[in-house]
Amino acid sequence: MPEIHYKELDRYLKKIKENQKTKGFSPVYLIYGEPLLYKNTLEVLLDALIPPNLRSFNYHAIDGENDHIEEVVERINTYSLLSGPRVVALCDSKIFYSKQNEGLLLEKAQNAYKDQNMNQAATSLLTLLGLLNLSLDDIDETHKKKIFKMGIDKPEETQWLDQTLKFCKENRLSIPSGGYKADLLQRAIEKGFPERNHLVITADMVDKRRKLFKIIKEYGLIIDCSVPKGDRRADKIAQEAVLSERMETLLSRYGKVMNKRAYQDLYALTGFDIDTFSDNLEKLIDFVGHEKVITAEDVAFLLKRTRKDAIYELTNAVADRNAERALFFLNSLLLENFHPLQILASITNQIRKLVVLKDFVESSHGSAWYPGMPYAQFADRMMAAVQSYNKEFMDRISKSNEMLSEDMNGDAKKTKKGREAKRGLPDTDLEIAVNPYPVYKLMLNTEKYTKNELIEALAHLSQADVRLKYTKQKPKTVLEEIIFRMCHTSRV
Repeated sequence: MPEIHYKELDRYLKKIKENQKTKGFSPVYLIYGEPLLYKNTLEVLLDALIPPNLRSFNYHAIDGENDHIEEVVERINTYSLLSGPRVVALCDSKIFYSKQNEGLLLEKAQNAYKDQNMNQAATSLLTLLGLLNLSLDDIDETHKKKIFKMGIDKPEETQWLDQTLKFCKENRLSIPSGGYKADLLQRAIEKGFPERNHLVITADMVDKRRKLFKIIKEYGLIIDCSVPKGDRRADKIAQEAVLSERMETLLSRYGKVMNKRAYQDLYALTGFDIDTFSDNLEKLIDFVGHEKVITAEDVAFLLKRTRKDAIYELTNAVADRNAERALFFLNSLLLENFHPLQILASITNQIRKLVVLKDFVESSHGSAWYPGMPYAQFADRMMAAVQSYNKEFMDRISKSNEMLSEDMNGDAKKTKKGREAKRGLPDTDLEIAVNPYPVYKLMLNTEKYTKNELIEALAHLSQADVRLKYTKQKPKTVLEEIIFRMCHTSRV
C-alpha cells in the first residue's frame, strides 16, 4: 500500500467508507513525524476504526518508550471478547531508531535537559547508547570526546551529559536492547493478525531503509506527519502552514479569533515548536476568558509575564509529579523574589483542585471517565458532567458557610460582612475553569495520585505552612522538601 501525507487521511477514510470494493482497513499502520500531528492523526484513525462505545474495551495503548514488543505481539494476536475491531497501538516507539539518528538523538537529549525534562533527556540518551552498544559505565571522561564529539576541556559543554547520566544511574534506568525486537515485530506482521485486529505504531523518527519500514509499507499503510525543519523558503512556508492549521483548530474549538499581528508576535516568541506554540495559545485562550478576540496586547502581556512568573509551570509540574521540573521553577520563583507563602498557597490550591476532581471521578457524575480518555471525547461528553458536579459542590460549600454563619454572633449578621457570610459565598479558588482543556489536563493528572496521597499531601502542606510562619527553617528547604514528598512517594 502507498505512503500518504496526513492531510490525505480524510480522503483515504472516505474512500474506504464509500467504496464497497476496497479491502477495507489495513492490518498495520505506521504514523510518524511531528508528535502533536501524529497523535492527532492517531485519534482520527481510531475514531474511524472503533465505534466510540467500544473504545474503552477494544483499544489498547502501549508505551513505546521501552518498546514492549513482546506485549504488543501478544495483544495483537489475541481475539477480542467483544464483537467489532480491536486496535493495539505502540505509541511513541523508538524501534526505528538507527545509528544514522545519532545526531538527532543527541540534540533531543540536550534540548530536553534544557527544558528540565529529565525523563525525556534520559530516554533519548539511553536509546542512543543502545544503538551504539554502550553501557552507562562506558561514558567516562576519556570517552566523552570520542563518542559525543565534544570538548572535555569545557565543562559547560558536558554538564548536561553528566547530569543526565547521573539521573539514569540514580533511577536505575536501563538501556533498551537491540534489533531483535524489530525482527520479532516484522515476523508478526508477515504472519498476519486475527481478522479485524489492527496494529498502529507512532514514532517521531524512522529510517526508511530498515526492513521493518518496508514490510509495513508492503502489508499496511504509512502516514507521514513530518514537517521540514530547514531554513529554506519552502521549509518555512510548510512550517507556518502547520502552525496556522493548529491555531485555527484551537481557536475554532473555543470560538476565538486572533488578529494577524497577534499571530506574528506569538510565532516570533516560539518559532516552529508546535507544543510550545499550542501551550501558549491555550494560555491566551484561557487568559482572555469571555472575550472573543486575542490581540497582540494580550500576547505581549501574558507571555512576557509567563516568562517571569513560573507559578503556572510550577503547579503543573507538581500535578504531573515531575520533581525535577517543579524544583527548577521553584528556584526561578525564589530568584524573582516570590514570597514562599505565595508559592505554597499556589501548590496547595492545585492539590485541592486535584482532590475535587478525584472526588468527581469517584462520583456518579464521573462514571464515564477512564484513564487516557482522548480530549475530544472529554470535551464532548464529560465537561458538562464536570460542570454539573462543580455546581453541586459549590452549593454544598455555600450551605456549609450558611450553617456556620448561623452560629455566629447575632450582631455580626447585621453587618455587611455578616450578611455576606450568611449568603454563603463559596471559595472561588475551587471553581473549575470554564474552558475544558485546563480541566482535562488536571483530570489526566488525577490518575497520578491516589486519593490517600492527595489527602496526605494536604496534611504535609499544612505542616509546611506552620514551618514557614513559625520556625527559622530556610523557606527554600521547606518548599523543596514538600515537593519531594509529593512527587517521589510511591504511585499506585
